[in-house]
Amino acid sequence: MAALIIVALTLGAGLAPAGPAVAASPARQAPATENDPEGGTPALRDQLEAASKGYLDAKQALANSLKRQQQLATQLKTTEAQHAERASRVEQLAGLAYRTGPLRTASALLNSESPASFLDRANALEVVVANEDQAIHELHETRDQINRSTRAVEVEIVEQRKQQAVMAKRKQQAEKALAVAVANERARAAAAASTTPTTTQNSTKATPAPRNPDGSWPAETCSVNDPTPANGCITPRTLHALNQAKAAGFTRYVSCFRSGGSGEHPKGRACDFAAQKDGFGGAATGGDRTYGNNLAAFLVDNADRLAVLYVIWYRQIWLPSSGWKSYSGAGGDPSSDHTNHVHLSVY
Repeated sequence: MAALIIVALTLGAGLAPAGPAVAASPARQAPATENDPEGGTPALRDQLEAASKGYLDAKQALANSLKRQQQLATQLKTTEAQHAERASRVEQLAGLAYRTGPLRTASALLNSESPASFLDRANALEVVVANEDQAIHELHETRDQINRSTRAVEVEIVEQRKQQAVMAKRKQQAEKALAVAVANERARAAAAASTTPTTTQNSTKATPAPRNPDGSWPAETCSVNDPTPANGCITPRTLHALNQAKAAGFTRYVSCFRSGGSGEHPKGRACDFAAQKDGFGGAATGGDRTYGNNLAAFLVDNADRLAVLYVIWYRQIWLPSSGWKSYSGAGGDPSSDHTNHVHLSVY
């Protein structure tokens, strides 16, 4: 209890008095809602959500700027090559004019067969020189504009790196709060750490969820029917992640929408995947725990494709900025400790 009070003070939020521990939920029911089954505090989960979304936004914005900078560098190289070619042609004209001199040029013009031919030759020479001068002028302007754009993108990248640093700092603050919350359960966390889900080269690659043209995630609402027994609504991106998990072979009981509590469930942006075949029971062991490990690894391996905000499994939480960290529920039961289900939150 003292550790949880410290968490509340760290996040600037109050903490309601602790109630009795929540009993394990019966099969084929969503985790119990007493004391908020997600564990921790609503303020803590709000911090994690805001930090993870901001981190992913900054990461994508930085990638877009780096891509734009590379495009500008390629464009600048092409423009400089064109500039050199144009300058060489004008230099040849200048050399020819120097060698022939004004008298020879005048002689060539005077040897025209007719006044009309004289004017045509004079105009042609004037047009050629004028065109080359105009081309060089335009290329100078283009190169100056590209240089200005490149400097602007570099400034933008510096700013975005600052933003990522801020998000990393916020993430560290949330992780410190998590560390305080689990201080009284270090023994259990250490035991769980030996079975932290790990990524694998052989993990199934999920089909990426749709993105905006700039690579960012489009805003979505709880607008599609939740196909799980929870009987509510979820976002299209949540449905995509759910279907991709099923396609990868993770077909055991799942519950997504929840009308009460905090976090992403009421927003339609989270699902709980039971480790047991028949629903949410006690702490997973044996093959059930292996199933949960594999599912958690699948979600982490495909985090960029599925817009994963975080994954919680067996007293640990995976964050996009820092990987697996210890996580503890308030009640010490299978639901809030996430030892009977894998929790997925998406952007």
